[in-house]
Amino acid sequence: MALHVFLTGPPGVGKTTLIQKTSEVLKSSGISVDGFYTEEVRQGGRRIGFDVVTLSGPRGLLSRVGLEPLPGKRECRVGQYVVDLTSFEQLALPVLRNAGPNSGPGQRVCVIDEIGKMELFSQPFIQAVHQTLATPGTVVLGTIPLPKGKPLAFVEEIRHRNDVKVFNVTKENRNHLLPAIVTCVQSSRK
Repeated sequence: MALHVFLTGPPGVGKTTLIQKTSEVLKSSGISVDGFYTEEVRQGGRRIGFDVVTLSGPRGLLSRVGLEPLPGKRECRVGQYVVDLTSFEQLALPVLRNAGPNSGPGQRVCVIDEIGKMELFSQPFIQAVHQTLATPGTVVLGTIPLPKGKPLAFVEEIRHRNDVKVFNVTKENRNHLLPAIVTCVQSSRK
């Protein structure tokens, strides 16, 4: 039986929407859910970047078009987007650390949307994901990109773990996957 549940699929197919809906269903059934998701930021109908949004409310910058890196910091870029590692780590790392064994009684679900190129510039994030995946009593509900071009080693490591169930989200199945994802997460908690 899988312990962790990941969604994969092309950009814009609805992975984050499914993560949000799954989180709502789990919370409404009394399950403790925390974590973060990434959200497109648009201006004048054009995507200008991404924000990190925690399930508890706070949000911060992940990347922007034309963002200048801080002096003395290396530029982390994915296409036209420059990643703000400091902002990302300030929001994402505490959420992952709070998903640990000392976070209270019972099983927890930790949402990690997404583990992709932008997020993988952060070594502390990679370490925190490793630790969260290994934490007894924590089920990870996350998203990973489809492999294209040169695969991301850490993403492939997650994809091929014995304790991970991967759902491939497509335009054809995205409206029907919610019950299966919720059931898989709930059964992983037992």
